[in-house]
Amino acid sequence: MAEKKQKDDVGKLSFEETIRELTGIVGKIEQGQIPLQESLEQYERGMTLIKHCRRILEKAEARIEKISKEGPGEPEEEAEEK
Repeated sequence: MAEKKQKDDVGKLSFEETIRELTGIVGKIEQGQIPLQESLEQYERGMTLIKHCRRILEKAEARIEKISKEGPGEPEEEAEEK
């Protein structure tokens, strides 16, 4: 149950918030500031955060591709004058 709540919490984070949290986790693990068990838990959290970032980036990429395929549009006023 706690794992599902954790994933739900991650889903609410912005890309920038997720990156900030990931940076903090990496720093703690690299500096050895936390015990092994907590390191493993933080690693798992980090992997969840990475997956969230990937989903956000995939959505952004899809939006960019859609916009690119639509091409530049004409402003409505110019289109009406023609």
